[in-house]
Amino acid sequence: MPERIVTVTLNPAIDMTVGLDAFEPGQVHRARSAVTHAGGKGVNVAACLADWGLDVTASGFLGASNADAFEALFRAKNVNDGFLRLQGETRTNVKLAEPGGRTTDINLPGLSFDPALLTRLNDRLLALSPTLIVLSGSLPVGLPSTVWADLATDWEGRGTRVVLDVSGEPLMEALSRPILPFAVKPNRDELAAVMGPIEDDAALLRQARALHAKGIPLVVVSLGSEGAVFVSSEGALYAAPLKVGALSSVGAGDAMVAGLCAALVEEAGLERLARLSTAFAGGKLRKVGPHLPPKQDIEALASAVSISAAEDWAMYSRLI
Repeated sequence: MPERIVTVTLNPAIDMTVGLDAFEPGQVHRARSAVTHAGGKGVNVAACLADWGLDVTASGFLGASNADAFEALFRAKNVNDGFLRLQGETRTNVKLAEPGGRTTDINLPGLSFDPALLTRLNDRLLALSPTLIVLSGSLPVGLPSTVWADLATDWEGRGTRVVLDVSGEPLMEALSRPILPFAVKPNRDELAAVMGPIEDDAALLRQARALHAKGIPLVVVSLGSEGAVFVSSEGALYAAPLKVGALSSVGAGDAMVAGLCAALVEEAGLERLARLSTAFAGGKLRKVGPHLPPKQDIEALASAVSISAAEDWAMYSRLI
């Protein structure tokens, strides 16, 4: 039976990426470029998975007044549109992108929600019947911090693999439940927020292993420009970052989640998962917006990823 992949985005955004030579607070800037894309973490994941050739549905809530940008993206990518429409406009976020990949985010408020809308979302997800579901991103005003944990618990209880990419209280809540998600992808700061201070890379690895021992089959710690750590029952691996010409770092973490999902669809081992996740993120750095390079380019990047035992990485980083 083919995998039924659904991504859920409760607080999507229209991302305006403004290219600058350099960003200096308090100064007047002349933009080199300005590009607008439909975005939101789950939307980005779905777009990358569609570029990879997988059948994927994007769901959540959209403002009806400016849904056309999302509808155009879904048509162009062949992403199934599972979003519910609400009155009002989806928020706009501004990304100030500099050469080298550094990006400054200005995120505007989103739609306000009545928690009763979650019943409609649950009905929609039940109709979609996912076998792999990605829950990611921030929560809009009006929804409790328990929403992601409730969804993760419900769908894992149904036998669906849940990939959770959230932070702060929603992540802490999800980790406190007796039924845990299949995979989580915190960054260094997000891991420290839920597991305690991280004094060095060895401590980071211990905390990632502790999350896995708690009952999460796959733990990925994204380190941005320093690579990523992957922990599963197969062990712990470190993937070094790819050296690519970065046009924009916006959505690179979402591309990594997409690569993780693509590997799960393959039932890949941990090394292949680490390579593909890193290749998706590296390929995305070459693009502005939720796009991947052609499949053969991603496979070439995956082959070029340097993989080592996470213990060796942690020990080496302590020595330098």
